[in-house]
Amino acid sequence: MNRLLALVAFATITAFLLILAVKVPSPDLVIIVAITLAFIAFDLFTSSRNKKD
Repeated sequence: MNRLLALVAFATITAFLLILAVKVPSPDLVIIVAITLAFIAFDLFTSSRNKKD
């Protein structure tokens, strides 16, 4: 359930940032959006995996 909620949140922020990057096609903004999405994806995959301690 937590992983599903995290995927929905990731899809929502991705859609928002992509709309922003498409409507304001500044190269600097597109780079920042790409870096932000990479950080979010990294956090999603590292925090939602099964932890075996």
